[in-house]
Amino acid sequence: MEDVRLIIVDDSLEVCGMLKEYFSKQDCIQLVGEAHDGLEALSLIEAEHPDVVLLDMVMPKMDGLSVLETLARKNITNPPAIIALTALNRDDFIIRTIALGVYYYMLKPFDLGVLYQRILEAVSRRALPVADGRAQPVAMPQIAQTIKSMEERITSVFLQIGIPAHIKGYQFLREAVKMVIDSPDMINRITKELYPGIARKFNTSSSKVERAIRHAIEVAWGRGRIDVLNQVFGHNVCLLEAKPTNGEFIALVADKLALERSA
Repeated sequence: MEDVRLIIVDDSLEVCGMLKEYFSKQDCIQLVGEAHDGLEALSLIEAEHPDVVLLDMVMPKMDGLSVLETLARKNITNPPAIIALTALNRDDFIIRTIALGVYYYMLKPFDLGVLYQRILEAVSRRALPVADGRAQPVAMPQIAQTIKSMEERITSVFLQIGIPAHIKGYQFLREAVKMVIDSPDMINRITKELYPGIARKFNTSSSKVERAIRHAIEVAWGRGRIDVLNQVFGHNVCLLEAKPTNGEFIALVADKLALERSA
């Protein structure tokens, strides 16, 4: 695999420094520039023709949305994959960025390892030009497609019901759902195997995993979007005054996604 040409766009020098330090040590990544506002970003993208752009959405001079709108108007041949990095967690904002072609939307603070994986996935999904000038999508291994599809489905469910990606319980919950989908019987060994397995992966304790997952569920129920919850899981499954246990919630999401996958 050729090196991924990467541009970092963020008005925070601290964030840029962190990203540069991390990606300078990663295989297959070539940093070709950084920008600190939208206007600078557009000039850099046109000059460097990057494969991937990490784009902050709140910046001086021109914000991320304006950058996306401008790129869409320019109709660039083989445009870069855009990964949005932002603290804005509004459904309407997320939908708008995706409509403008954002490949992935990550809330700050984010996991650098996950971001690295998203960059590699974005490059694999980019269209390559062929002789007649049309574009042909790159074929991905079936296993990678399945894993990514399931991660996207879990992310979609969490987004719909109001679990923000920046809280610790989000990552733990996502891992728990994936583990139960892969091994359904794991839900019966939640304290002996599920929590310890997640704790080992994230270098923490089982008790912290349990508390963080509990907090994430409470956040979703605390927003009072029971109509959305019932729409996602089925009519009259959820009641505002009856929050599910950790195990019940994990099983609910895992069962939903497993059924969708087998359909």
